[in-house]
Amino acid sequence: MIKRTQLDEIIQFIDFKKAVIIFGARQVGKTTLTEQIAEVLKIPFRYFNADEILVRETWKPENVETLLSLIGESKLVVLDEAQMLENAGLILKILIDRKLGIQFIITGSSSLDIANSTYESLTGRKWTFELYPLSIHEMVKNFGLFEVRKNLENYMVFGTYPEVINEKDKAKAALSNIMQSYLYKDILALAGIRKPATLDKLVKALAYQIGQEVSLNELSRITGLDVKTVDAYIDLLQKTFIIFVLPSFSRNLRNEIAKGKKIYFYDNGIRNAVINNFSPCSIRDDIGQLWENFIVSERMKYNNIMRNHVNSYFWRTTAQQEIDYIEETDGQITAFEIKWSPNKKAKFSITFTNAYEPKETKLIHRENFWNWLGV
Repeated sequence: MIKRTQLDEIIQFIDFKKAVIIFGARQVGKTTLTEQIAEVLKIPFRYFNADEILVRETWKPENVETLLSLIGESKLVVLDEAQMLENAGLILKILIDRKLGIQFIITGSSSLDIANSTYESLTGRKWTFELYPLSIHEMVKNFGLFEVRKNLENYMVFGTYPEVINEKDKAKAALSNIMQSYLYKDILALAGIRKPATLDKLVKALAYQIGQEVSLNELSRITGLDVKTVDAYIDLLQKTFIIFVLPSFSRNLRNEIAKGKKIYFYDNGIRNAVINNFSPCSIRDDIGQLWENFIVSERMKYNNIMRNHVNSYFWRTTAQQEIDYIEETDGQITAFEIKWSPNKKAKFSITFTNAYEPKETKLIHRENFWNWLGV
């Protein structure tokens, strides 16, 4: 079993007073992580899965006493996929305020405010964590750098979902199952989308445009959805941890693109499953896009694991001057170019460097990327 880096951090926040909430896409290992927590704590736990109708009927404010009888003497309670509950926040508040000495661990595969607005009830009563597909940082710790470098192109194509990593020979089947059974499940169930085909069309359009600045008007034209609906769907895709948005960086230059955005997938395998392309890296014409998606998503995972508080951007001007990735920390700027080939040279715009005086500029390629990911 692969040890997740956040296991040790979460253990430090176990206090049997506040709830621990773990957000992350379906199938990224949230349930396995809760089992690891229980194993470290050496206490039995009571498990509830809110995907089940009976659990949803039980976890209601008016059923607190029934719920407590089901919990019994357990001091650790896991509530999985809590976004499926209508009043999860309210019932958890009731339970926590009783000071029962029970540690509640809540998982959700969407930001829970999609399903209910009561999570504000847990203000001051929760610790929140986000779990993503396995990171390079975690895999090096579990398998070693040599093994990770050897399998790099596999990660580029099939991604790093735990099931994909653990059963490489079944990677396509695993990704197909995630696509068909889990990927849009929360959006369709919780947001009331009646035409999943249009959502699928939008996701495919985004998959073909990773690393490029996206236009809501163009996406509207491709999908047949109005611009507001496209924007709303993109927001939902973010809240269910399928994609994330990288905004444009702009401060004071007249020709900077101030409101642009790039969209990346949290996992390369999901991106490739969306377009049904699992061709090896050696024959792909989108290798630059794949590498950029891989590196930006890995950096995002690393910053999340290390609790690095950074603002992330890309930069572009109307004259097509561009920098792939920028981080701003405490007012200091670092700029990075992302290239698959280690033989390519990075060109950082003089316009940018003169205007913002970055602390560092660096080229990230396949022969040095691990240094950027805490390895």
